This record gives sequence, structure tokens and C-alpha cells, in this order.
Amino acid sequence: MVRSGDFDIAVYEYGEPSAETIVLVHGWPDDNHLWDRVVPLLADRFHVVTYDTRGHGRSTRTDRTEDYRLEHFAADFFAVADAVSPEAPVHILAHDWGSVEMWEAVCEPQAVGRVASFTSVSGPNLDHLGAWARSNLSRGKVWGPFTQLLSSLYTGLFMTPGVPRVVLKPLGTEKMWARFVGLMNETSPENITLGPEFRRDFFDGMRIYRANILQRMADPRERRTEVPVQLIIARRDVAVRPAGYSDTKEYAPNLYRREVGGGHWLPFSHPELLATSTVELIDSLRTGEVSRGLRRAEVGAPQRSFENQLLVITGGGSGIGRETALAFAARGAEVVLSDINLDSAKETAEMIAAQGGTAHAYQLDVSSAAAVDEHAATVIAAHGVPDILINNAGVGAAGDFFDTSAAEFDRVLNINLHGVINGCRAFGKAMAERGLGGHIVNLSSMAAYTPQQGFAAYSTSKSAVFMFSDCLRAELAAKDIGVHTICPGIVHTNIVATTRFSGVSAAEEAAKQQRYDKLYAARRYGPEKVAAQIVKAVENGRDVVPVTPEAWLQYRFNRFAPAVARFFAARVKLT
Repeated sequence: MVRSGDFDIAVYEYGEPSAETIVLVHGWPDDNHLWDRVVPLLADRFHVVTYDTRGHGRSTRTDRTEDYRLEHFAADFFAVADAVSPEAPVHILAHDWGSVEMWEAVCEPQAVGRVASFTSVSGPNLDHLGAWARSNLSRGKVWGPFTQLLSSLYTGLFMTPGVPRVVLKPLGTEKMWARFVGLMNETSPENITLGPEFRRDFFDGMRIYRANILQRMADPRERRTEVPVQLIIARRDVAVRPAGYSDTKEYAPNLYRREVGGGHWLPFSHPELLATSTVELIDSLRTGEVSRGLRRAEVGAPQRSFENQLLVITGGGSGIGRETALAFAARGAEVVLSDINLDSAKETAEMIAAQGGTAHAYQLDVSSAAAVDEHAATVIAAHGVPDILINNAGVGAAGDFFDTSAAEFDRVLNINLHGVINGCRAFGKAMAERGLGGHIVNLSSMAAYTPQQGFAAYSTSKSAVFMFSDCLRAELAAKDIGVHTICPGIVHTNIVATTRFSGVSAAEEAAKQQRYDKLYAARRYGPEKVAAQIVKAVENGRDVVPVTPEAWLQYRFNRFAPAVARFFAARVKLT
């Protein structure tokens, strides 16, 4: 217990007391148990401190609304900080009203030298929010304040004495609240831990709304801080809209901002994200080395569209893969590229370096799940989790089905389909666990939805990639990871010249390769145009991208008249 004025604050400590201290502060209607999934991720390196704020958990309770004013919560924090780390400054990770309270603390003069960093989750500075709303309204910009007002309508209910205990009584049970929070955050109710005093905290804690909101919104103060601040903003937060943070840079010049595809209660749904983000900020302050993710989050720093992002691409040694790697590198991305031909991969890396970019070349056989897993582990250890994954590696195949051996059919599926699956499993899982979202680009083909003779193996593999991507997109939507299916048509790359033709002699195969290579070259649609469409797909969040005009027309034609497409497929043979 730590004494703060007339209140006893229940404090809980984990880890090594001599290590750097991180103080975790909960909001409404939680207590210290909000952080049960975060604490184990920090306690091996840090002295981790949680506490029950006044009126919650085992701390002193009070019926007086004035005891819930922000200045009292700030005073409680400084009392706790002095008790658990009397000499060294502490770092803060706070959520919801805990974050609102810590904004009050870090804007106090005594925060200088006492608070080393502040990671704020789903809780704004009320003075900043009030000033932002007034500034927007004075300039006739009503949409932002209006949407925040809609999101905050529930606070009117909370601020009405007596009414919440009647209206919200069914929701104020552990079982119902866990279901509600799980639904709002798209996470299992099993991930939600509530304290033993939850039912009392649920209603008693509402006094904090009555004590602060109207006063701060009606008469916002000038509140600034020199403490490094990191905003973790949940894009699906039903209570706090991202637009309300747009002016924060004016009050906190050392500011980082990360937006997450999650709901309000990120400590329950994204504990790894909160722990990793907090540690990245702490480490940057201690070592001076800023991580790629933190550089990308820095507010006000000029950056190219993909600067400080990591791109991983397979089949990057030639064709569409090479041009795509070059396109993203030109826009600032750090590129990790692989190819079955290491020399080709190195050539692409050298081209990127010559343009002033950063690239790393690896040899990889994407058909081997074990090789892709090992590659992913190596890349993540050396370069980090990718922000963008492009599964581009593939091979061409042609020939009648009965002339195509089982081994050849499997070869095409293993590279074109399982290569995509292997990449998504190895890298996509790490992207999902990180919690910062991202993009996965899978190369399919116009052949995925164009039945034709002589392409059974190739078309099957690309059609499977198409449907696999649709399924994966649905699964990863809650993780804020976009899945983009790219469907080129007739594009001139070296895949044509290396396509295997089943059922013909070596001489006939070479002749066919040469003939179709010339035909594709005459089309005058190079891989750089596909690369440009891939960049746009990631920038604009497009799900399915038929690239060439014929791919676009066939995509729509096949949806509205598939029987016609099948009719011509049975009568026209291109090979």
C-alpha cells in the first residue's frame, strides 16, 4: 500500500526491482488485472508496477465525486512512482481513463525528470480534446467533433446520478461484460480478466466521468509536456475517435503515433503489441537507436510512402518480382528478396543499392515448407517482422492434362500454390501476432478465372491461390492485415521462355517457348506495369486486382456469363 493524501493505493510489483520501472495504469471499469496478459511480457526485463487507482480494487474507496478529479489521480501516480522508484524516472503505459489521468500527470512540471516516457492507449488529454473540438467548430469543421460526440453519447448516461445502476445493471456482471468486451475487440472472453471488485468498480468508477468531462471540454487549459509520448490508437475504438488526436503534436513535440486495427480494450486483445511498442520507445531513449517501426510512427517526420517499412518478396530475381522490389524500394521500403537463383536475387539487390535503397538477397525454394520456415526465422531475427509480404515466386506450365505427369502437376502446385501458402504461414503468423497490421500480396493470374485447354496445372494452381487469398483475407481482417490478389494477364516476363510444355519433345518445347515469348513481347506490357499496380493495390487497399485490360474484361465477363467462357474454352485451344 502507498499513501497518497487520505487514500491508500494498492500497488503490485513484478520483475527485478533494480531494473528500469514501467508503471501500468488501468482505466474504467478495470483494476490492475487489466494488465495480466501484458505484465509477463515485460517482467523478464523490467521492474513492472501496476496499481488499483483510487476507488477501484483494493485501494481506498470514496463516494465523493470530487475525489475523482484528474489532479488527484495524478498525485496518486507521483506517490506510487516515488515509492517504487525513488531515484530513477519511470516509464508509463496507460489505458482508457488511466491514460487520461497520466496525461494530467505528464503535463505537470514535476514530470520533468520523473517520467521518462508515456505510452498512451485509447485515452486522450481532455484539455487537448476540448481545444481541438473548439478549434474545429470555430473554423466550420463540424464532422470530426460531431463523430466524437456520437461516440461519446454514452457518457451522458454515465454522468446521470442513479440512472446507470438501473439501466446498466444487466451489463455490469462479469459474464456479460466479458462477452461485451470480447465482441467489441474481436477476442475471446477468456482473454478478459476482471478483478474481484468488478461490480463495484463498474458503477463507482463512473464518478470519474461526472468529475471531469464537462469541466475540461467546456474550459480546456493549455497543457504541454516534454515527455516523449507514444499514442496507440485503435481504429475500431467505439469511444475515442482517431481524429481527436490530430493536434496532439502542438502540445507534445516528441510524439509517436501508431494506429492499430483493434477495439478499445487492446490490453486484452493485443498484449504483445502494447509490450513491444512500449519497449521500442524505452530502448530508443536508452540507446539512441530508433527501431524501424518507431521511426515510421514519428509524427511530423517527412517520409516517403513506404519509408521505414520492411518488404519481403519471393521470386525477386527477375520479372514481376524484380520490378516490384525496385518500385517499393524507390518509395523508401527496405527490401528482403529471395529467389531460387541466388545470383539473380543479388543482381536485384545491387540494382536497389545503386538507387540508394537497402536490400538483402537470399536463396529460397518456396515449394519447401521447411525451407520457407527457416527463411522466415532468419529474416525476422535479422531484419524484423515484415510490413508487406509479396508471394510472387511461380512457374509456367502448359500441355494437355493427360500428357502432364503427376510429378509435373505436383511441381506446379508445390511452387505456385504451396509456395504462397508457405509464405503466408511463415511470415503472416508473425505479422498477425505483432498486431500492427500489414499487407500480404499473392500473385494469382487471369488464368485463375479463365478456363482453357492446355493449362490445367497452371490454371488450377492460380485459381487455388485466388480462393486461398479470399479465405485468408476474411481470417485476417480482424488483424488489420490486407490480402491483395493480383491477377496479371498477358505480361512479358521470363516465365514464358521457361514454361514447361508437357507431351512434346525438347525441340518442340524450345520452339513453343520461343514463339510464345515473341507473342508476349509483341503485347508490349512489361512487368514494371504490374509492379505499379501492386504498389497501388497496397496503397489503396484493393482486394482483387486484374492487371491488364484483358484480365479486367475477362474477370467481369466470367462473373456474368461463365457458360459462355466455358463454351469457347471447349472449342478454342491456344497451345
